[in-house]
Amino acid sequence: MKNLELDLGERSYPILISRELVGNSALWLKYIAGRQVCIVTNETIAPLYLDNFKALLGEKEICEVILPDGEAFKTLATLQQIFDTLLENNHNRGTTLIALGGGVVGDMCGFAAACYQRGVQFIQVPTTLLSMVDSSVGGKTGVNHPLGKNMIGAFHQPNCVLADLSMLETLPDREFSAGMAEVIKYGLICDAPFFKWLEDNIAGLMRRDGGLLEEAVYQSCLNKARVVAEDEREGGRRAILNLGHTFGHAIETAEGYGNWLHGEAVSAGMVLALALSVELGWLDESVLLRGKQLLQMAGLPVAPPENMNVDQFLQLMGRDKKVLDGRLRLVLLKGLGVSVVSSDAPENTIAHVLRVAGVRA
Repeated sequence: MKNLELDLGERSYPILISRELVGNSALWLKYIAGRQVCIVTNETIAPLYLDNFKALLGEKEICEVILPDGEAFKTLATLQQIFDTLLENNHNRGTTLIALGGGVVGDMCGFAAACYQRGVQFIQVPTTLLSMVDSSVGGKTGVNHPLGKNMIGAFHQPNCVLADLSMLETLPDREFSAGMAEVIKYGLICDAPFFKWLEDNIAGLMRRDGGLLEEAVYQSCLNKARVVAEDEREGGRRAILNLGHTFGHAIETAEGYGNWLHGEAVSAGMVLALALSVELGWLDESVLLRGKQLLQMAGLPVAPPENMNVDQFLQLMGRDKKVLDGRLRLVLLKGLGVSVVSSDAPENTIAHVLRVAGVRA
């Protein structure tokens, strides 16, 4: 087992990484303080894991919420199902919510926990690679709006994160690849040795070799935990975790949530961010080429959708959460593992990079 802690003082919590972790309930039942538990999952995960998970909770007073599966349902309307269930079952401030699912389930369950009776405890049990290495760690929760992704939410840290690698055995290949985008991101933004390790081991990772996968999840979580510990609420350094996300969120919004998976959109967005870094003279083109090659080997797209146009891209990027005082802030690279948050990229330069990438004028 590989364990680490996200250091946030009184709100610090462990991230546990291992195979068959959930079945060893002695390791995590202590993070459920009261007798009431609400498990939030979705229609895909429930048949696979819900009954077994409930059996591990012993004498707890359990209710469950089974949400529709997919990014398209990450909405305020769907969130209401969680509140309805909590109220119908008379759950009080001592309840613990458990997010059993991928990033959408984790974000929605965490947001419900942040809001219900002004804040209750919750636990993250991520079932996808993307949620294990990214969305379950760091306390970002929320839902989408038709005009922008993750525009409604709150920071609310979990009691613990249980990354049970055995759950990845049921993950479809496309979802696995989408998770690899976030893994590769850490190498690009802050960990050049990890990027080189990924290059050397990408074939084994895509075969889901157990030892390699455990190391990749651990290093990814370690990198994120370090960044979040420095800047919990994204006032500065934490923004580097958004490499490719401003471009990627524009793709997700334009294409309809769920048609491009989050990791797929981020992959194409990271290539655009690297290309912009090269265009500004900040980054050697060899890093762009290495990044594209690694993403392609992970089965990810490296070009934006053909049906988007430049004006649409820029308009959607202008609504991103990272816009500050009317200025678009982008995460760019000044070297492999050296990232910056900058408002210095002129709009005409961004437009040029988009056109070169195949986006229609």
